[in-house]
Amino acid sequence: MKFFKKNIFVLLLILFSILALVDLLHPGFPLTHDGQDHIARIANFYTSLKEGNFVPRWAGNLNWGYGHPILMFLYPLPSYIASVFILLGVSFVDSFKLVFALSFLASVLAMYYWLREEFGDLPAFTGAVLYGFSPYRFVDLYVRGAIGEHLAFVFFPLLCLGTLRLSRKDDTRGWVIVALSTGALILSHNALSLMFFPLAILYALYLYWKENLGKKFIVKASSAFAIGFLLSAFFWVPAFFEGKYTLRDLVTRGVTENRFVEPFQFIYSPWSYGGSDTLSKMLGFPQLLAGVFVLFFLYRSKDKIFKIFSGSLIVLALISLFFMTSTSRFFWENISVLQKFQFPWRLLSVTVCVFSVIGATAVAVVEKKKQFFVSMVLVGLTLISTFPMWRAREYLEKKSEFFSTTYDSTTDTGESSPIWSIRFMEKRPDRDRVIEIIGGEATIQPTIRTSTRHEYDVVAVNTAQLRENTVYFPGWHVFVNGKETLVEYQDQSNRGVMTFYVPPGNSHVSVVFTDTKIRQASVFITLIGVLIFLSTVIFRKKIWKT
Repeated sequence: MKFFKKNIFVLLLILFSILALVDLLHPGFPLTHDGQDHIARIANFYTSLKEGNFVPRWAGNLNWGYGHPILMFLYPLPSYIASVFILLGVSFVDSFKLVFALSFLASVLAMYYWLREEFGDLPAFTGAVLYGFSPYRFVDLYVRGAIGEHLAFVFFPLLCLGTLRLSRKDDTRGWVIVALSTGALILSHNALSLMFFPLAILYALYLYWKENLGKKFIVKASSAFAIGFLLSAFFWVPAFFEGKYTLRDLVTRGVTENRFVEPFQFIYSPWSYGGSDTLSKMLGFPQLLAGVFVLFFLYRSKDKIFKIFSGSLIVLALISLFFMTSTSRFFWENISVLQKFQFPWRLLSVTVCVFSVIGATAVAVVEKKKQFFVSMVLVGLTLISTFPMWRAREYLEKKSEFFSTTYDSTTDTGESSPIWSIRFMEKRPDRDRVIEIIGGEATIQPTIRTSTRHEYDVVAVNTAQLRENTVYFPGWHVFVNGKETLVEYQDQSNRGVMTFYVPPGNSHVSVVFTDTKIRQASVFITLIGVLIFLSTVIFRKKIWKT
């Protein structure tokens, strides 16, 4: 009984989360905007991982079988986690659903533990419910199937929790949490990490001012933050520097047009399973109610710290709302980093975070005897108003082979397709031929085929031109009898795929995908980060004293 009393809020959060996730027990995968493609990506990621590629970068079966470099630019942490489940015998579909379920529960609990240290149990419970049960969280879960965004919500509160612990004592665990959460956030979702990091930095500056901390806090927090970047360098360094070989900048340019949110949609937007233009952009009535409540107390309060903290939250919320409306069009058209977000309404992720803290503040600011009432009103309204959203539109059932073999899609909006290729392949190679003879006479016998290595024995009557039906990207090399040969990939008749020549006679051809110098350097940087991280944890007492 003592255990239940002590952990009542945690147990309630787990119960509420399970109720919201029960629909995932339905056989098959939820029909969402991106869910099916994400499962195919996970399947290709796992296949490459199983072949010995610790950092999978090439999806061999995607893009109608022509392969795709999307794994190089797509946040890998969801796929790593799903791969653990697959290795344990769980299907691709169920692994996908497990990542969603665990991410939802972990995000709610992470927000609770952070807010509990900041405000106490009841405010933390309220904020955690608002965080997990905001309408946009169910848009991500049951409408969009945005697995990376969903996972990223776990690490923002953890990052803040670690920063808070660093501010209150020389807590090695706080430093570790900040470092690991920073890296995990980057590996969870590219765009959301860009949104959440400024919030975390502002929170660190607030703690620095509030607690009158010294230089030591800045050094610790900054070093942990930097280590997180080093730990995730194997992903973001190649993604940043080799993005120039893709259609990234062309595809993201101007995508904000007609994607802005009308102000009234923040207050009411019908629940919908439709496309990005019709999905709900509601903030949630309880969230708005909490905001009004905090504004009222902000006006009346004489507490300087409360005014600065809650006032900053309101300003952050208003800035986020502004950037989602058409009045911010000038900034979207002229600030390139904003265009990487693709959709202005993606900033709803920021409002989810901000309003959950506002909700906790709304409970914390009232008298103790009234806190329970305020909390129950906000929690009750949140659960009741989102209950219709706790389910997918429908479920589809497909065999594992559908995802692990040739997948007839580019699986993305085309922004990571090579610039010399076409944005979307439209059909499989003729007769599913992985390699074809397009000039001369020859016979070909495939011998080895993995995600990153294709080998053939070729007998050519005369000089023959072969077409390897794999999209070219830096890192692909062709060897004929052990010697690298010239590869053509910009021929308009064979646009984007590799063609090359073999001499008359018997030849052994190896088509191999290897890491470029940038990718090798990125892995080395991550290894350095791991060594620094471990050294800091082991020798922390000596390091902190210096």
